[in-house]
Amino acid sequence: MSFHEVSLPARLAFGSTGGVERRTEVVTLANGYERRSTPWAHGRRRFLIGAGLRSLADMQALTAFFEARRGRLYGFRFRDFADFRSGAGDPEPGDQVIGDGDGAQTEFQLCKGYGDYERVIRKPVEGSVRIAVDGVELAGEAFGVDLTTGEVTLATAPGEGAVLTAGFLFDTPVRFDADRIDVTLESFEAGRVAAVPLIEIRI
Repeated sequence: MSFHEVSLPARLAFGSTGGVERRTEVVTLANGYERRSTPWAHGRRRFLIGAGLRSLADMQALTAFFEARRGRLYGFRFRDFADFRSGAGDPEPGDQVIGDGDGAQTEFQLCKGYGDYERVIRKPVEGSVRIAVDGVELAGEAFGVDLTTGEVTLATAPGEGAVLTAGFLFDTPVRFDADRIDVTLESFEAGRVAAVPLIEIRI
């Protein structure tokens, strides 16, 4: 996977729009009933950025970031300000259940629940992850986190039936979904950018 572990500067995302996309195939039967199915197990997020930029400095920064990613070629981290935390506020170690102990397993995947749907989190933010076993928070040296995959490794395997929970901040892995950026110069130090599309990528 061609991915750069860099984040789009937050100021370049101000004014962005976006949300979750699902793909559902609907067939209407002769009797009027519907048959619905989906080829996607997971939703995919899309965003439009750049439309709120007005300063030439920010436009140049966005262009430089776009060039460094070679347009659509390389993925990168994006902070979706509508959904970037494990809970409603600052991360707490009990926010999300990420596994149950069996006395042997030491590796667990970060994830976030949305009702009965579970989203795998691949890009946690450095220094934000907190882990607890049966409600008791672990010290930093008791676990490690792979920031490129979201995998948590414990120094000691949790006992049989122990509940492992986590709190964290996270980014969404995306790429540009266009191979050009259009900039309009409106004055000596100001202009505007046509909205630039981003799309979530599977990792």
